Amino acid sequence: MKRLGLFRHAKSDWDDMSLRDFDRGLNARGRRGAALMGRHISEYGAKWDKVLASPAKRIRLTLESSALAVPADFVDVAYLADSTTLMGLLTKIEGNPSAVMLVGHNPGLQELALDLVGESHEDALFGEVLAKFPTAGFAVLDLAIDDWADCAPGCGRIIHFARPRDLDPELGPVRVS
Repeated sequence: MKRLGLFRHAKSDWDDMSLRDFDRGLNARGRRGAALMGRHISEYGAKWDKVLASPAKRIRLTLESSALAVPADFVDVAYLADSTTLMGLLTKIEGNPSAVMLVGHNPGLQELALDLVGESHEDALFGEVLAKFPTAGFAVLDLAIDDWADCAPGCGRIIHFARPRDLDPELGPVRVS
């Protein structure tokens, strides 16, 4: 059994439209959400043996703001990666760690979570991830594999899903009246 954490970057800063997508940082709400989710991830209690992350600035700032005490390996192919690319990244993990966290972008993280879930495990948590994997969202999957090389569609089930708004309603969707 392997454990996979999926952590989406927090809210991006769009104030400077001259920046490339790769160089966008976080806005104030994003920094607040990343810090809140970092505390949640730490309190969740899983020990992450390895963290793989996109090298984009908003990912680096999400990790910095989250204060997670696990160093990340920044992997170029994880930037805006789709599910197939992310799954390929997982199958190439060396050293066979028990628990790995991917920190990245949507739609790739959401697609990966949905692709990994076996049909018999499409439950309420699957439905929540299917509906939306928001910024700073965090999902945990148990994968019925002994080696990362065996990671494939249908091998897992979602055992946890949390969004910033679950922990602080003020970080939920902005309502326009």
